[in-house]
Amino acid sequence: MYSSVLNLKEKLTEAPILIAPNWDQPFELMCDASDYVVGAVLGQRVEKHFWPIHYASKIMNQAETNYTTTEKEMLAVVYAFEKFRSYLIINKSIVYTDHSALKSLFAKKDAKARLLR
Repeated sequence: MYSSVLNLKEKLTEAPILIAPNWDQPFELMCDASDYVVGAVLGQRVEKHFWPIHYASKIMNQAETNYTTTEKEMLAVVYAFEKFRSYLIINKSIVYTDHSALKSLFAKKDAKARLLR
């Protein structure tokens, strides 16, 4: 167990922790939400390995904490696009989420207007 902790500590502190963006490659956005926080990681694939470029998170306000799980997951995606707009506006982007309802949301014709906004 101790060797695993040392290995993790070494991996988290060795360079490069963050990489500079390659503007010729698509960006990947990994988004998630909990009960009180939304977060995202912007990164790119280099030789099939994901490398982070930027991390972001924020604490939800009182109204946002009352959202449904699907709304919170969508909030994470919207927050990430707002936060990383300058990276994503000119390049192809791939969004990853662990919430299956979001994956099919845009395929529905009768999705809630609130989610589509």
